[in-house]
Amino acid sequence: MSSSTTARTARRRTLRIAAAALTAAAGLTLTACSGSDAAGAKPAAHTEAGMAAAASSGAGSSAGAQGSDAKAGPEAKAETKAGAAGKQSGSVHATGGGKAASPVRTQRLADGISKAEIYKLGEQHYRAKIVARGSVLATLETKKGDAGLDANDMFITLTLDGQVHSWMGGGHQGPGTFKLAGGWTAKVTKVGELRYRAQIIGHDGVAATLETNQQDTGVNANGVYIVLSAGGVISAHA
Repeated sequence: MSSSTTARTARRRTLRIAAAALTAAAGLTLTACSGSDAAGAKPAAHTEAGMAAAASSGAGSSAGAQGSDAKAGPEAKAETKAGAAGKQSGSVHATGGGKAASPVRTQRLADGISKAEIYKLGEQHYRAKIVARGSVLATLETKKGDAGLDANDMFITLTLDGQVHSWMGGGHQGPGTFKLAGGWTAKVTKVGELRYRAQIIGHDGVAATLETNQQDTGVNANGVYIVLSAGGVISAHA
């Protein structure tokens, strides 16, 4: 074989080997790409699973939220009803207060300076504000009984029918037994701090008992008005 023939044969073998190498390299590249796709599929599958789990979790949260809403719904409605009832109650209170917003009567008192503004709050339920020079000095209110006040030696009673009576002086400092207007006798005893008791005695024995509990009190004893103060002073006026 000539030298030129030998050279051509060598070149062909070299080309075949190169082609084979290229083919193998291409195969490796394809395999590598396939492996990369397969590897990429795993994260995709994982992502889908995660989304499914998230969807499931979201559904659970949604169901939980719905359950919470369903549970809270009646409570919210009940609370709303309670609030509405409170508002209605407040309206009733405001209406009741509105009835007492204007006094049914204003009356000048015995000192010539003060006056009583009398409000009707209900059946046998009255309030009297003692006002002087535009300021409220004291308030009397009937609660299942007459009310009384010793306002610096001016005595005031408010009766269950809303009548106000006032007079100046005539007080007796208890404890002790004192003759009162109208033929009554008062036996005053001290029963505690700012607490005095007065038995109102007539011809037939004890007709009434007054007792202070850190607050003045009064009574209408058959047209004789009596006040017992928290300091033990008793006075009466016919």
